[in-house]
This record gives sequence, C-alpha cells and structure tokens, in this order.
Amino acid sequence: MTTPQNPVPNVNTVNRGLPAGKMPELRMMPAPSDANVYGDVFGGWIMAQVDIAGSLPATRRANGRVATIAVNSFVFKNPVFVGDLLSFYADIVKVGNTSITVQVEVYAERNRLQTNTVKVTEATLTYVATDSDRKPRKVPSIETLIGA
Repeated sequence: MTTPQNPVPNVNTVNRGLPAGKMPELRMMPAPSDANVYGDVFGGWIMAQVDIAGSLPATRRANGRVATIAVNSFVFKNPVFVGDLLSFYADIVKVGNTSITVQVEVYAERNRLQTNTVKVTEATLTYVATDSDRKPRKVPSIETLIGA
C-alpha cells in the first residue's frame, strides 16, 4: 500500500476557528469596490450578504419564495477588510405560521496562510413565506416537506 503524495488536509486544520461540523450557507470575498478608501468593507455590503445567507435556509424551509420582514438584531463585532474570506453560517431558530427566523454568524479568515479566523458579525432576521402574488402564505409543515 502506498501513501498519497498529496494527502487530503485535516478538516480541523483547514477550518480552524470556524464552527465545527457546520457548512457555511455562503462564502464571499469582498472586493475593493465593496470598501472605503481605507480598505474597510461597507457595513451595508455585509448586511446584504447576511440577508442572502439567511434567506437560503428560510427558502428551503418555506419550500418557496420568502421576503425579509425584519432585521431583529445586527451586531458588527470586528471590521471586515478587502481580502478577507467570509463564511456565513445560518440556522433557523423559529418557525411560525408564515414566518421563519434565522440566526446568521459571519467569520472572516484573515492571512489565510496562517488561518487567523475572527467572528465579525452576528444577526437575526425574520422572513415571511410568500405566494406568487407576494402575499403571506403558511409555512408548510415539516411532515409535508419530507413526505411523511
């Protein structure tokens, strides 16, 4: 038996500082056009990406279209810089009749060769499931979605 020349890196080493056992909903690297002249990324750009990341699990759970109805909380914990690789983790925390609330956490991998990872943002957003007329509709039961 031979040993591979380029073994697969240990996931724990590659994802140091990122939430263990979770997959990000979205990964983005801000460009110079997303930042001010000092290289600090605009908060509005980060907010837009958080909204997209939060809408992904909400759309899956609603089994269709959703619209953002509230930003319940939004905290910028550390600055984001051009060149940071951002990982957006989103988890559904509550499902109502027509609404879905999602918690989003954002981590920045800086100096990626040294695997310096920092939590930069956390937010909670609420989405409402909508029909083709963009009117609120009932979120399907989990049993309906899994075909039980």
